[in-house]
Amino acid sequence: MNRKLRMGMVGGGRGAFIGAVHRMAANLDGKIELVAGAFSSDPEKSKLSGEDFFIDPDRAYASYEEMAAKEAARDDKIDFVSIVVQNHLHVAVAKTFLEAGFHVICDKPLSNNLEDAKELQKIVRDSGKVFCLTHNYTGYPMVKEARRMVRDGELGRLLKIVVEYPQGYAVGDVEGDGQGKISNWRADPKIAGASNCMGDIGTHAHNLARYICGIEIEELAAELTAFIPGRELDDDGNCLVRFENGVKGLIYASQISNGDENNLNIRAYGTKASIEWHQEDPNELIVKYANAPRKIYRRGNDYVGEAAAANTRTPFAHPEGFIEAFANVYLAAAGAITDQIEGKAPPAEGYDFPTVDDGVAGNAFIKACVESSANNAAWTKLDL
Repeated sequence: MNRKLRMGMVGGGRGAFIGAVHRMAANLDGKIELVAGAFSSDPEKSKLSGEDFFIDPDRAYASYEEMAAKEAARDDKIDFVSIVVQNHLHVAVAKTFLEAGFHVICDKPLSNNLEDAKELQKIVRDSGKVFCLTHNYTGYPMVKEARRMVRDGELGRLLKIVVEYPQGYAVGDVEGDGQGKISNWRADPKIAGASNCMGDIGTHAHNLARYICGIEIEELAAELTAFIPGRELDDDGNCLVRFENGVKGLIYASQISNGDENNLNIRAYGTKASIEWHQEDPNELIVKYANAPRKIYRRGNDYVGEAAAANTRTPFAHPEGFIEAFANVYLAAAGAITDQIEGKAPPAEGYDFPTVDDGVAGNAFIKACVESSANNAAWTKLDL
Protein backbone atom coordinates (compact mmCIF):
# COMPACT_ATOMS: atom_id res chain seq x y z
CA MET A 1 0.00 0.00 0.00
CA ASN A 2 1.06 3.57 -0.61
CA ARG A 3 -0.36 4.80 2.71
CA LYS A 4 -0.66 3.81 6.33
CA LEU A 5 -3.68 1.90 7.57
CA ARG A 6 -6.14 4.24 9.27
CA MET A 7 -7.06 3.09 12.78
CA GLY A 8 -9.91 4.10 15.05
CA MET A 9 -10.13 3.28 18.75
CA VAL A 10 -13.06 2.72 21.08
CA GLY A 11 -12.09 3.20 24.72
CA GLY A 12 -8.51 3.72 25.85
CA GLY A 13 -8.74 7.40 26.77
CA ARG A 14 -6.90 9.32 29.45
CA GLY A 15 -5.57 7.10 32.23
CA ALA A 16 -6.30 3.78 30.47
CA PHE A 17 -3.28 1.47 30.63
CA ILE A 18 -4.31 -1.00 27.94
CA GLY A 19 -5.30 1.72 25.49
CA ALA A 20 -1.79 3.17 25.63
CA VAL A 21 -0.32 -0.30 25.06
CA HIS A 22 -2.47 -0.81 21.97
CA ARG A 23 -1.48 2.58 20.57
CA MET A 24 2.23 1.93 21.11
CA ALA A 25 1.97 -1.52 19.55
CA ALA A 26 0.03 -0.26 16.54
CA ASN A 27 2.52 2.54 15.98
CA LEU A 28 5.73 0.54 16.36
CA ASP A 29 6.22 -0.51 12.73
CA GLY A 30 5.04 2.73 11.15
CA LYS A 31 2.27 1.05 9.13
CA ILE A 32 -0.72 2.26 11.15
CA GLU A 33 -1.98 5.73 12.08
CA LEU A 34 -4.59 6.54 14.74
CA VAL A 35 -7.03 8.99 13.12
CA ALA A 36 -10.32 8.67 15.02
CA GLY A 37 -11.83 7.46 18.24
CA ALA A 38 -14.60 7.34 20.80
CA PHE A 39 -12.18 7.22 23.68
CA SER A 40 -14.63 7.37 26.58
CA SER A 41 -18.33 7.03 27.37
CA ASP A 42 -17.97 10.62 28.67
CA PRO A 43 -18.08 12.81 25.52
CA GLU A 44 -15.94 15.53 27.10
CA LYS A 45 -13.28 13.05 28.13
CA SER A 46 -13.34 11.56 24.65
CA LYS A 47 -12.77 15.01 23.17
CA LEU A 48 -9.90 15.76 25.55
CA SER A 49 -8.32 12.38 24.84
CA GLY A 50 -8.55 13.17 21.14
CA GLU A 51 -6.55 16.32 21.81
CA ASP A 52 -3.97 14.24 23.68
CA PHE A 53 -3.57 12.00 20.62
CA PHE A 54 -3.60 14.90 18.09
CA ILE A 55 -6.85 13.70 16.51
CA ASP A 56 -8.91 16.00 14.28
CA PRO A 57 -11.61 17.35 16.66
CA ASP A 58 -14.30 16.26 14.20
CA ARG A 59 -13.11 12.65 14.62
CA ALA A 60 -13.09 12.51 18.43
CA TYR A 61 -16.59 11.14 18.80
CA ALA A 62 -19.06 11.18 21.69
CA SER A 63 -20.05 7.52 21.23
CA TYR A 64 -18.96 4.46 19.30
CA GLU A 65 -22.30 4.40 17.46
CA GLU A 66 -21.70 7.93 16.20
CA MET A 67 -18.16 7.01 15.25
CA ALA A 68 -19.19 3.95 13.20
CA ALA A 69 -21.90 5.87 11.32
CA LYS A 70 -19.84 8.97 10.55
CA GLU A 71 -16.65 7.11 9.67
CA ALA A 72 -18.56 4.85 7.26
CA ALA A 73 -19.69 7.98 5.36
CA ARG A 74 -16.18 9.43 4.93
CA ASP A 75 -13.96 9.02 1.86
CA ASP A 76 -10.95 8.74 4.19
CA LYS A 77 -12.70 6.46 6.68
CA ILE A 78 -10.83 4.24 9.10
CA ASP A 79 -9.71 0.82 7.85
CA PHE A 80 -10.20 -0.88 11.20
CA VAL A 81 -11.19 -0.23 14.79
CA SER A 82 -9.28 -1.22 17.92
CA ILE A 83 -11.66 -2.09 20.79
CA VAL A 84 -10.25 -1.57 24.29
CA VAL A 85 -13.41 -1.13 26.37
CA GLN A 86 -14.64 -3.23 29.30
CA ASN A 87 -15.49 -6.87 28.67
CA HIS A 88 -19.28 -6.53 28.54
CA LEU A 89 -19.06 -4.04 25.64
CA HIS A 90 -16.76 -6.02 23.34
CA VAL A 91 -19.51 -7.80 21.43
CA ALA A 92 -21.78 -4.77 21.00
CA VAL A 93 -18.95 -2.54 19.75
CA ALA A 94 -17.50 -5.20 17.46
CA LYS A 95 -20.93 -5.98 15.99
CA THR A 96 -21.57 -2.28 15.29
CA PHE A 97 -18.31 -1.82 13.39
CA LEU A 98 -18.45 -5.14 11.53
CA GLU A 99 -21.96 -4.32 10.30
CA ALA A 100 -20.69 -0.88 9.24
CA GLY A 101 -18.06 -2.58 7.08
CA PHE A 102 -14.93 -2.27 9.23
CA HIS A 103 -12.24 -4.73 10.24
CA VAL A 104 -11.80 -5.23 13.99
CA ILE A 105 -8.95 -5.71 16.45
CA CYS A 106 -10.37 -6.45 19.90
CA ASP A 107 -8.90 -6.86 23.35
CA LYS A 108 -9.53 -10.15 25.15
CA PRO A 109 -11.62 -11.86 26.41
CA LEU A 110 -13.94 -11.88 23.43
CA SER A 111 -17.05 -11.49 25.58
CA ASN A 112 -18.21 -11.84 29.16
CA ASN A 113 -20.28 -14.92 28.21
CA LEU A 114 -20.07 -17.79 25.72
CA GLU A 115 -23.45 -17.23 24.10
CA ASP A 116 -22.56 -13.71 22.96
CA ALA A 117 -19.12 -14.91 21.86
CA LYS A 118 -20.69 -17.51 19.56
CA GLU A 119 -23.10 -14.91 18.17
CA LEU A 120 -20.15 -12.64 17.35
CA GLN A 121 -18.30 -15.57 15.77
CA LYS A 122 -21.17 -15.97 13.29
CA ILE A 123 -21.27 -12.23 12.58
CA VAL A 124 -17.54 -12.23 11.83
CA ARG A 125 -17.85 -15.20 9.48
CA ASP A 126 -20.81 -13.66 7.67
CA SER A 127 -19.04 -10.31 7.32
CA GLY A 128 -15.86 -11.67 5.76
CA LYS A 129 -13.93 -9.03 7.66
CA VAL A 130 -10.63 -9.49 9.50
CA PHE A 131 -11.11 -10.00 13.23
CA CYS A 132 -8.07 -10.14 15.49
CA LEU A 133 -8.15 -10.86 19.23
CA THR A 134 -5.13 -9.50 21.07
CA HIS A 135 -3.83 -12.48 22.99
CA ASN A 136 -0.50 -10.67 22.87
CA TYR A 137 1.69 -13.39 24.38
CA THR A 138 1.41 -15.30 21.10
CA GLY A 139 3.53 -12.53 19.58
CA TYR A 140 6.78 -13.40 21.34
CA PRO A 141 9.40 -14.88 18.97
CA MET A 142 10.30 -17.72 21.32
CA VAL A 143 6.63 -18.65 21.78
CA LYS A 144 6.53 -19.03 18.00
CA GLU A 145 9.70 -21.11 18.14
CA ALA A 146 8.11 -23.35 20.79
CA ARG A 147 5.09 -23.78 18.52
CA ARG A 148 7.35 -24.74 15.61
CA MET A 149 9.13 -27.36 17.71
CA VAL A 150 5.84 -28.98 18.70
CA ARG A 151 4.56 -28.91 15.10
CA ASP A 152 7.81 -30.37 13.74
CA GLY A 153 7.68 -33.26 16.20
CA GLU A 154 10.83 -32.31 18.09
CA LEU A 155 9.10 -33.05 21.41
CA GLY A 156 7.72 -36.37 20.22
CA ARG A 157 4.25 -37.29 21.46
CA LEU A 158 2.92 -34.76 23.94
CA LEU A 159 2.20 -36.13 27.41
CA LYS A 160 1.64 -33.20 29.78
CA ILE A 161 1.17 -29.42 29.62
CA VAL A 162 1.53 -27.15 32.66
CA VAL A 163 0.69 -23.44 32.40
CA GLU A 164 0.91 -20.99 35.29
CA TYR A 165 -0.03 -17.33 35.51
CA PRO A 166 0.63 -16.12 39.06
CA GLN A 167 0.40 -12.46 40.03
CA GLY A 168 0.53 -11.14 43.58
CA TYR A 169 -0.60 -7.55 43.21
CA ALA A 170 -3.94 -8.02 45.01
CA VAL A 171 -2.72 -10.01 48.03
CA GLY A 172 -2.92 -6.94 50.30
CA ASP A 173 -6.70 -6.91 49.88
CA VAL A 174 -7.01 -10.37 51.46
CA GLU A 175 -6.45 -8.98 54.96
CA GLY A 176 -8.11 -5.68 54.17
CA ASP A 177 -4.94 -3.56 54.09
CA GLY A 178 -4.66 -3.24 50.31
CA GLN A 179 -5.77 -0.44 48.07
CA GLY A 180 -8.47 -2.23 46.09
CA LYS A 181 -5.93 -3.39 43.51
CA ILE A 182 -8.52 -5.27 41.47
CA SER A 183 -10.45 -2.49 39.75
CA ASN A 184 -14.13 -2.30 40.60
CA TRP A 185 -15.38 -3.34 37.17
CA ARG A 186 -13.31 -6.53 37.17
CA ALA A 187 -15.03 -7.53 40.40
CA ASP A 188 -18.50 -6.85 38.98
CA PRO A 189 -20.09 -9.85 37.25
CA LYS A 190 -22.33 -7.58 35.16
CA ILE A 191 -19.25 -6.11 33.52
CA ALA A 192 -16.46 -8.70 33.83
CA GLY A 193 -18.63 -11.79 33.39
CA ALA A 194 -18.69 -14.89 35.59
CA SER A 195 -14.96 -14.85 36.44
CA ASN A 196 -12.33 -12.29 37.31
CA CYS A 197 -9.01 -14.11 37.60
CA MET A 198 -9.58 -16.98 35.18
CA GLY A 199 -11.43 -14.67 32.82
CA ASP A 200 -8.71 -12.03 32.87
CA ILE A 201 -5.38 -13.86 33.03
CA GLY A 202 -6.40 -17.52 33.06
CA THR A 203 -7.57 -17.12 29.46
CA HIS A 204 -4.02 -16.06 28.52
CA ALA A 205 -2.69 -19.29 30.06
CA HIS A 206 -5.32 -21.33 28.22
CA ASN A 207 -4.61 -19.55 24.93
CA LEU A 208 -0.85 -20.05 25.28
CA ALA A 209 -1.31 -23.82 25.67
CA ARG A 210 -3.59 -23.95 22.61
CA TYR A 211 -1.27 -21.80 20.51
CA ILE A 212 1.96 -23.63 21.26
CA CYS A 213 0.66 -27.18 21.49
CA GLY A 214 -2.14 -27.04 18.93
CA ILE A 215 -4.68 -29.04 20.92
CA GLU A 216 -7.98 -28.27 22.62
CA ILE A 217 -9.13 -28.97 26.15
CA GLU A 218 -11.78 -31.68 26.24
CA GLU A 219 -12.73 -31.34 29.92
CA LEU A 220 -11.46 -29.85 33.15
CA ALA A 221 -11.93 -29.89 36.89
CA ALA A 222 -11.60 -26.41 38.39
CA GLU A 223 -11.68 -24.74 41.76
CA LEU A 224 -12.10 -20.97 41.76
CA THR A 225 -11.64 -19.03 45.00
CA ALA A 226 -12.32 -15.48 46.14
CA PHE A 227 -9.75 -14.95 48.89
CA ILE A 228 -10.53 -11.23 49.05
CA PRO A 229 -13.45 -10.67 51.46
CA GLY A 230 -16.69 -9.45 49.92
CA ARG A 231 -15.75 -10.33 46.35
CA GLU A 232 -18.25 -12.16 44.14
CA LEU A 233 -15.63 -13.18 41.59
CA ASP A 234 -12.49 -15.29 41.91
CA ASP A 235 -8.98 -14.01 42.49
CA ASP A 236 -7.39 -17.49 42.26
CA GLY A 237 -8.07 -20.58 40.16
CA ASN A 238 -6.69 -24.10 39.76
CA CYS A 239 -7.61 -26.54 36.99
CA LEU A 240 -6.86 -30.17 36.24
CA VAL A 241 -7.09 -30.51 32.48
CA ARG A 242 -7.70 -33.31 29.99
CA PHE A 243 -6.59 -32.26 26.53
CA GLU A 244 -7.17 -34.05 23.23
CA ASN A 245 -5.10 -37.12 22.37
CA GLY A 246 -4.79 -38.21 25.99
CA VAL A 247 -2.60 -35.26 26.99
CA LYS A 248 -2.96 -34.25 30.65
CA GLY A 249 -2.32 -30.86 32.18
CA LEU A 250 -2.63 -28.17 34.79
CA ILE A 251 -3.65 -24.52 34.44
CA TYR A 252 -3.26 -22.19 37.41
CA ALA A 253 -3.92 -18.45 37.56
CA SER A 254 -3.82 -16.16 40.56
CA GLN A 255 -3.80 -12.53 41.63
CA ILE A 256 -2.97 -13.24 45.29
CA SER A 257 0.28 -15.22 44.78
CA ASN A 258 2.42 -13.08 47.06
CA GLY A 259 5.64 -11.85 45.45
CA ASP A 260 4.86 -12.81 41.87
CA GLU A 261 4.60 -10.04 39.31
CA ASN A 262 3.51 -11.27 35.87
CA ASN A 263 4.92 -14.77 35.91
CA LEU A 264 3.14 -16.43 32.99
CA ASN A 265 5.03 -19.60 32.07
CA ILE A 266 4.47 -22.86 30.25
CA ARG A 267 6.06 -26.31 30.27
CA ALA A 268 5.16 -28.89 27.64
CA TYR A 269 6.46 -32.43 28.12
CA GLY A 270 6.86 -34.89 25.26
CA THR A 271 8.35 -38.34 24.75
CA LYS A 272 11.50 -36.93 23.09
CA ALA A 273 11.98 -33.59 24.83
CA SER A 274 10.21 -30.84 26.76
CA ILE A 275 10.09 -27.05 26.44
CA GLU A 276 9.83 -24.31 29.02
CA TRP A 277 9.15 -20.58 28.47
CA HIS A 278 8.77 -17.73 30.95
CA GLN A 279 7.12 -14.41 30.07
CA GLU A 280 9.34 -12.53 32.52
CA ASP A 281 12.39 -13.81 30.61
CA PRO A 282 10.81 -14.01 27.16
CA ASN A 283 13.90 -14.01 25.00
CA GLU A 284 14.83 -17.56 26.06
CA LEU A 285 13.28 -20.94 25.33
CA ILE A 286 14.55 -23.88 27.38
CA VAL A 287 14.60 -27.34 25.78
CA LYS A 288 15.14 -30.30 28.12
CA TYR A 289 15.98 -33.95 27.52
CA ALA A 290 16.02 -37.12 29.66
CA ASN A 291 19.56 -38.15 28.72
CA ALA A 292 21.28 -35.00 27.46
CA PRO A 293 22.11 -31.52 28.70
CA ARG A 294 19.36 -28.95 28.32
CA LYS A 295 19.60 -26.32 25.59
CA ILE A 296 18.70 -22.64 25.75
CA TYR A 297 17.48 -21.06 22.52
CA ARG A 298 17.60 -17.26 22.34
CA ARG A 299 15.75 -14.97 19.95
CA GLY A 300 17.63 -13.11 17.25
CA ASN A 301 19.98 -15.97 16.41
CA ASP A 302 20.18 -17.64 13.01
CA TYR A 303 19.30 -21.09 14.38
CA VAL A 304 15.67 -20.22 15.16
CA GLY A 305 12.81 -21.01 12.80
CA GLU A 306 11.19 -18.80 10.20
CA ALA A 307 8.29 -17.55 12.35
CA ALA A 308 10.53 -16.61 15.28
CA ALA A 309 12.93 -14.82 12.94
CA ALA A 310 10.14 -12.94 11.16
CA ASN A 311 8.82 -11.64 14.49
CA THR A 312 12.19 -10.39 15.73
CA ARG A 313 13.11 -6.73 15.26
CA THR A 314 16.54 -6.38 16.86
CA PRO A 315 19.72 -8.49 16.66
CA PHE A 316 20.59 -11.03 19.34
CA ALA A 317 21.65 -9.62 22.72
CA HIS A 318 19.21 -6.70 22.35
CA PRO A 319 16.14 -7.78 24.37
CA GLU A 320 12.62 -7.47 23.06
CA GLY A 321 9.54 -7.62 25.25
CA PHE A 322 5.90 -6.89 25.91
CA ILE A 323 5.27 -4.02 23.48
CA GLU A 324 7.10 -5.76 20.64
CA ALA A 325 5.08 -8.95 21.16
CA PHE A 326 1.88 -6.91 21.15
CA ALA A 327 3.06 -5.15 18.00
CA ASN A 328 3.62 -8.51 16.27
CA VAL A 329 -0.08 -9.28 16.70
CA TYR A 330 -0.99 -5.87 15.23
CA LEU A 331 1.48 -6.32 12.37
CA ALA A 332 0.03 -9.70 11.41
CA ALA A 333 -3.51 -8.34 11.52
CA ALA A 334 -2.42 -5.31 9.47
CA GLY A 335 -1.09 -7.70 6.83
CA ALA A 336 -4.46 -9.43 6.58
CA ILE A 337 -6.34 -6.12 6.41
CA THR A 338 -3.99 -4.79 3.73
CA ASP A 339 -4.43 -7.94 1.64
CA GLN A 340 -8.20 -7.51 1.77
CA ILE A 341 -7.99 -3.84 0.78
CA GLU A 342 -5.73 -4.72 -2.15
CA GLY A 343 -7.79 -7.75 -3.17
CA LYS A 344 -5.05 -10.27 -2.50
CA ALA A 345 -5.77 -13.86 -1.50
CA PRO A 346 -4.59 -14.94 1.95
CA PRO A 347 -1.33 -16.89 2.10
CA ALA A 348 -1.70 -20.68 1.99
CA GLU A 349 -0.59 -20.98 5.60
CA GLY A 350 -3.01 -18.29 6.76
CA TYR A 351 -2.22 -15.41 9.10
CA ASP A 352 -0.52 -15.75 12.46
CA PHE A 353 -2.77 -13.88 14.89
CA PRO A 354 -5.55 -14.94 17.29
CA THR A 355 -9.03 -14.85 15.79
CA VAL A 356 -12.65 -14.87 16.91
CA ASP A 357 -12.40 -18.67 17.12
CA ASP A 358 -9.69 -18.34 19.75
CA GLY A 359 -12.00 -15.98 21.60
CA VAL A 360 -14.87 -18.47 21.58
CA ALA A 361 -12.50 -21.16 22.90
CA GLY A 362 -11.48 -18.77 25.69
CA ASN A 363 -15.08 -18.09 26.68
CA ALA A 364 -15.81 -21.83 26.63
CA PHE A 365 -12.84 -22.31 28.98
CA ILE A 366 -14.17 -19.66 31.39
CA LYS A 367 -17.68 -21.16 31.36
CA ALA A 368 -16.36 -24.65 32.07
CA CYS A 369 -14.18 -23.37 34.93
CA VAL A 370 -17.10 -21.58 36.58
CA GLU A 371 -19.49 -24.51 36.17
CA SER A 372 -16.93 -27.03 37.43
CA SER A 373 -16.06 -24.95 40.48
CA ALA A 374 -19.75 -24.48 41.33
CA ASN A 375 -20.14 -28.27 41.20
CA ASN A 376 -17.32 -29.10 43.64
CA ALA A 377 -14.65 -29.28 40.90
CA ALA A 378 -16.59 -31.88 38.89
CA TRP A 379 -15.15 -32.79 35.50
CA THR A 380 -16.83 -30.51 32.95
CA LYS A 381 -16.64 -30.65 29.14
CA LEU A 382 -15.95 -27.53 27.10
CA ASP A 383 -18.80 -26.35 24.89
CA LEU A 384 -16.90 -25.61 21.69
